[in-house]
This record gives sequence, structure tokens and C-alpha cells, in this order.
Amino acid sequence: MGFILQVKQPTLSTTIQEYRTNQNAQVFMLPLEAFPGFWVNAYLVIIGKYQVLIDTGSGYGNCNDHLKARLYEVGDLVNQPVNPSTIDFVLLTHGHIDHYGGLPLIQESNQSKIGIHELDLRVLINPEERLKIIVKRLYTFLSESGVPEEKKSDLIQMYQLTKLDFSPVKVDFTFESIRMKVGPFEILHVPGHCAGHVVIRLHDILFCGDHVLNEISPHQNPESLVRYTGLGHYLNSLKLLSDWAEGISLTLAGHNGPIEDLSARIKEIVAVHQLRLRYILDILNKPKTIYEVSLSLFPGVNGFNDLLALEETGAHIEYLYQRGILAINNLESCLQGEGNIPFCYCVNLSKPRTDTISW
Repeated sequence: MGFILQVKQPTLSTTIQEYRTNQNAQVFMLPLEAFPGFWVNAYLVIIGKYQVLIDTGSGYGNCNDHLKARLYEVGDLVNQPVNPSTIDFVLLTHGHIDHYGGLPLIQESNQSKIGIHELDLRVLINPEERLKIIVKRLYTFLSESGVPEEKKSDLIQMYQLTKLDFSPVKVDFTFESIRMKVGPFEILHVPGHCAGHVVIRLHDILFCGDHVLNEISPHQNPESLVRYTGLGHYLNSLKLLSDWAEGISLTLAGHNGPIEDLSARIKEIVAVHQLRLRYILDILNKPKTIYEVSLSLFPGVNGFNDLLALEETGAHIEYLYQRGILAINNLESCLQGEGNIPFCYCVNLSKPRTDTISW
């Protein structure tokens, strides 16, 4: 969850929008206020006798009430019962709280079938265990990044804030176990923004979650925090989607408005990451920590965006380091010294500087 380095204020729609696939399935965009001032889109699809909900909002604050109200609004539009008890399937694009947090509302109301990708399964069935593991890894990442000690606890507390109250939920199927298809819904695994992220295709409409967004570059984590995230996985998944999505006429995202030209938007996002990588190389002519680079790459951020900036910077430095373009300048000191000595990265002068993204 979360996005930084916004070039301009994203375009938000706070009213229900209706779309139709080329085979006349009805699709309703349900804008939900996941957190104060932070909006997310869930989607209700009515196809034949089935009602399919794609993502659920956060379940935080008034978001569940918001979701219920949106479903009732759709019911009025189509002149049939639509509410949490009428949903047949819930398909989750990925395991971030603003997309799955409303699941308990749906499960307490009916017997709808819940599906998610295998790599995000434990987020739902054992959230306490997973949160403890990620918090431990996050503390190590912040220490190695050079974050001041007094700031670490604040960042970790912010990370946990919206996740502590989520209780385990029952999952009925995982996507790979059903061969990446639910009736007419086709599914593609696109790890990067989240380990188990998927995009879902229905006829000529694509539901892309947070994999591709209008006006905002989706947030990246270093793979040292969560396996199958990381910038390398994300860029590979963009290429995979670009090849898979032929014939798509409209892309509906987890935040902001629809994407009409998916190929062009993918190229714009790749260019954003190329620019960030080049900037990092320019400022690492002298050794710096991830924390120092983040202050330069994302100046003036605060609150939860502090953590997002560190993770985004870490993902880019990890990408360059894995490919031998960066080196750790103080490795021996870090290994031999007492306490948490942060890594200082610098350009690897023995490696020729070339295009930093092969895509």
C-alpha cells in the first residue's frame, strides 16, 4: 500500500462508475476510502447469475460501511439484490491490507468463495505470524539502511498500525491450484509490488490491482523484506503483462482512474524507474547509506511516506547491487564492528556503467 513521488495530484473518482465488457458483463467501480484521504477501488462484476467482487477495501474505520453502501447502490442500479450476502466469489489481486481488509465483512454475511494467489495466502490465514516475521526483517533493513535509532520504532509502529487487528480468514482456493482460471476470469501472476500479485482478465477488461496505475508509480519493496517483491521481479512482470494483455481495451486499477492505453502506461512506469536508477548512480559517486539516498531522492516526505521512501530507495539500490553496478564500500567494518553499522553503497568502478534496465 502507498505511493510516493507523485508528479501531480492523482485524479480521483468518488462515485460509482459502470463499464461493460465486449461480451456484456457489467462491471462497477466502487471507490472506497481505505484510510483518511486515501482511496482504493474495489470492483463488482455481474456476469450471468454470478456476482464477483474483486478486492474489498481495507476494513479500517468506515471502509466496511462504505463498501456496504456501494453494493446497495449497485443493487438499486441493476434492480436486484446486491449486498455482502449476495457475493458469490471474492478474487483478491494481492495481499495488501487496503485490498483484503474487508474480507471479514463478506465472510460473516455469506458463504462466498475466497481466492488469492499462493504467495499471499499466509497474509490471510496466519496474519500474526507473517506480521512478526516482516517486522523482524524490517528492523534489520532499517538498521542496515542507517535510519537513526529513534526513528526506527516510529516507522515500525506505523507499519503495524493498520494490520494488528486483522484476524485470520478462511480461503477457499488459491489461483495456481485452479490453474489460474475462475470461470471466464483468466489470471496472471505478476510478482513485484506484492509477492502474490495477480492481474485478472475478463473478456476485454483487465483488473490490474496495483501492478499498473495511472499518474503514480506503484510502490516497490526490496526483496530482502519479502521474497518475490523487488524491482527486478516487478520489471519482469511488466514485460510479462505487456505480452499477455493483447486485446485489452480497458484496464481498471486499484487506485485512480482507468487506463486506456496500457502499453503506453507501462512504458512510462519503466521510464520512471530508469530515471531513479540513474539518479542514484549519479549521487553515489561518494558512499552513502540507503537512508541518505532516500533523503535526496524523496526530499520533504514525512509520516508513513518516510517508510515508503526508504523501501522504494532500498528496492532500487538492491537492484543495482544485485547486478554488480554498486558495491558496499564499508563491508569489512560492518562485518567486524560492534553494533549496527549501516552499509554504505557506492558505484562499482570496475563495472562499466550501461543501461540499468534490461526490459
